Amino acid sequence: MSSPPDAPHRTPAPRSRRSRPEWAGRNYTLLTGAAVVTNLGSHGALIASAFAVLEAGGSGGDVGLVAAARTLPLVLFLLVGGAVADRLPRHRVMVAANALNCLSQGLFALLVLTGDPQLWQMMLLTALCGTGTAFFNPAAEGMLLSTVSGEHANRAFALFRMAMNGAGIGGAALGGAMIAAMGPGWVLAVDAAAFAIAGALRAFLDVGDTPDRAPGGGLLADLREGWVEFRTRPWLWSIVLQFSVVVAVVGAAEAVYGPLVARDRLGGPAPWGLALALFGVGTIAGAVLMVAWKPRRLLLVGTLCVFPLALPSAGLAVPLPVWGLCAVMFVSGAAIEVFGVNWMTTMHQEIPEEKFSRVSAYDWFGSVSMLPLATALAGPVESAFGRTEALWGCAALVVLVTALVLLVPDVRRMTRKASVHHSGGPVGSDPAAASKAPASSAGLTPG
Repeated sequence: MSSPPDAPHRTPAPRSRRSRPEWAGRNYTLLTGAAVVTNLGSHGALIASAFAVLEAGGSGGDVGLVAAARTLPLVLFLLVGGAVADRLPRHRVMVAANALNCLSQGLFALLVLTGDPQLWQMMLLTALCGTGTAFFNPAAEGMLLSTVSGEHANRAFALFRMAMNGAGIGGAALGGAMIAAMGPGWVLAVDAAAFAIAGALRAFLDVGDTPDRAPGGGLLADLREGWVEFRTRPWLWSIVLQFSVVVAVVGAAEAVYGPLVARDRLGGPAPWGLALALFGVGTIAGAVLMVAWKPRRLLLVGTLCVFPLALPSAGLAVPLPVWGLCAVMFVSGAAIEVFGVNWMTTMHQEIPEEKFSRVSAYDWFGSVSMLPLATALAGPVESAFGRTEALWGCAALVVLVTALVLLVPDVRRMTRKASVHHSGGPVGSDPAAASKAPASSAGLTPG
């Protein structure tokens, strides 16, 4: 239809330049922003909790007990959390978990700032934080990967992890500096506030176009179905077994021995925070690499990049000067990020989305199952064998189990598929588009 002769001519308004990629829609942006906020708080809080125990007169064994109290509920509740996330709206599970993390960290901060915290109190509050993480992680991974299509998955995962780990750099460095200047209590308070902000952001996720999942046969039936998906894939369970050892020994080295070495040999929390920040810089470098690099043999390349995780334990055993420790942390951060993106991409192309949270829960459960024991035993092992010997043992175990997993044929032969198409929830900025994409990572930072 033509316009009347006297109608004023209107020049079409110019289209505004998009500030984000076309595939990065509302949900992807909100999830990325929330992850940035929580990583700013949580990376500093992990350092703060260790130094809160030390400042209260605790020993290295006490630091290990508090770290174990965080991870034990994570192990106990992960499978239930995965089944719940496949039955309930995932964004609601995430918000509820963030609320619990906010409450526990807020009380921990108050305890440290206003009184003389007892070991059992710190263990109880960190256990509540670990419980929230157990429900959050499977739901979060399923939610993130339902927001991008298969063709954009590699780039989306890399950019998400780049943003998340970039925040971790600032969080670790700022946390170490704040602990030195103001004490650990204020860092824990910042972490509580970060969880509150992140939970509010996740409450605005648009799930209107997400299809309803068919009801299952009950919680136990859902867990059995997830187990079948898990155990029938040798590449999956073998790498999870590998990471049950890797996560345990790296966690013990960084949560228990790292702060002790920093206190005794490096000058306190600030240098240790700097070293952790350089690990974050390395993860960004690895993510930048993975934005452009798409290796054909996903798991072979990823597994080879697990070997450098032995370097931080070896560096603490020497111990290296601060600059040397920062260098090995950078290298290990870059390497594990290459593994992480390849792992997420593999899960994206191999696991059905409707079963993803349950499979992810088995992944998380296996990967962290030995962490509470490792952190609890770190102090007694140090007393029995010496800190240096314990750290060299951590490095040797990483090398051994990583070499063993390369014997699995599927790990060596798994290749990238040309394209992956799933059906399901919202993708990018187009609510009508559909993609289902599961993923996993070995990181332990909550929320």
